[in-house]
Amino acid sequence: MIDTLRITAEDALVLIESGQVSSAELHAAYVAAAGERDEELHAYLRLCDHADGGGVPIALKDVISTKGIETTAGSKILAGYVPVFDSTVAARCKAAGMPIIGKTNTDEFAMGSSTENSAYGPSHNPWDPTRVPGGSGGGTAAAVSGGLAPWGLGSDTGGSIKQPSALCGNVGLRPTYGTVSRFGIVAFASSLDQIGPVAKTVRDVALLYSIIAGRDVNDSTTVELPEAVELPTTESLTGVRIGIPKQVWDLAGIEPGVRTSFETAIETARSLGAEIGECDLPLSFDYGMACYYLIAPAEASSNLARYDGVRYGPRVDAPTYREMVEQTRDAGFGDEPKRRIMLGTYALSAGYYDAYYGQAQRVRTLLIREHRAALEQFDLIATPTSPTVAFPIGDRAADPLAMYACDVMTIPSCLAGLPGLNIPSGLSEGLPVGLQLIGSQFGENALFRAGHALERAIDFDTVPERLR
Repeated sequence: MIDTLRITAEDALVLIESGQVSSAELHAAYVAAAGERDEELHAYLRLCDHADGGGVPIALKDVISTKGIETTAGSKILAGYVPVFDSTVAARCKAAGMPIIGKTNTDEFAMGSSTENSAYGPSHNPWDPTRVPGGSGGGTAAAVSGGLAPWGLGSDTGGSIKQPSALCGNVGLRPTYGTVSRFGIVAFASSLDQIGPVAKTVRDVALLYSIIAGRDVNDSTTVELPEAVELPTTESLTGVRIGIPKQVWDLAGIEPGVRTSFETAIETARSLGAEIGECDLPLSFDYGMACYYLIAPAEASSNLARYDGVRYGPRVDAPTYREMVEQTRDAGFGDEPKRRIMLGTYALSAGYYDAYYGQAQRVRTLLIREHRAALEQFDLIATPTSPTVAFPIGDRAADPLAMYACDVMTIPSCLAGLPGLNIPSGLSEGLPVGLQLIGSQFGENALFRAGHALERAIDFDTVPERLR
């Protein structure tokens, strides 16, 4: 029998290459596991019964266009939309022989930190189904953590790969902006969106990143990788300089258990030979959130203007074109997209553009310089990934500002376009805690080496205790 809770993607690849199991058998095992556990977790919006390819099966977040498979971005306004083409990342996964297990649940248009904004209902955390799995990519994180997929792809705008990976006990990578194509991805904020892998181990994440990364002629923002992706083997951090932002120690809202887990992880890094020091990111922590929540909604208001009931999804019939568009958007968009569209449209309006969006972009430049200066002194920056462990479903749904604060640690490096890696650092109150490592631009290999060494030393059991 295939233990879908324990097997890694690398293990599965070895089994396939040695002839011990077929890709179709693996795919069937994960679909069967979803049949057993997904009613409770709601990680998937739809499953794919057929298995095309001879590689390790994969789950894809439902913002990733897949030819012939409904892609809704978690929104009613795209209900029934079936793409006639594959996104670049989906095409590269298929070219590597990976059959698609299914499309995973997401906050609507990837807007959220808990997956509660999905028009199709929230996903649940495999460690405790009464709690959120994080967001917006909570469906992918829950699928990997709950043994419903060996690995998956998510999208990250302000932390939507790293934060749910932290809350579900997975490894998750937000790559350097521009190293993975956005062609065929349902757009949220184009200068921030990035596709990245979620898996059980750092080596699995590195392997999947090597498959999806690289220049794409369909996306002018992409670049060739300056060096080949390495599968890490080192278990030492000798000579690695890790900076801890001094603002972390004074930041309100970090739970005591999260702080303790972070401190223990840093001491583990020190014991492995790392040099630990303090760096200073005052603008990032003072203005990062405000900067993000002007830039991201502004870009969202532009990107979501295409949903008018004419070209995509369902349409509400009305006497005039204007009424049809208004009523279709009112019925199709949920509260969070409406909130961000209104905020973004206001920030871009005549008389306010320079004061809000323009000013936020200037602040973003300062954040980029601030991170660059810190990474001239250190090889990596470390923080907790999320200030809290997974919180109860419904706990923050009525308080958007409290929900936005979930990404306070992940947003600054996303604004700077830098790669970030989450690895599990332990448990607090029986729930996973994540450690965030931030690297220099194109510094994924350094993240993989450090993450692998820490992963081996921490020896976190990724299987939820209730499912062991």
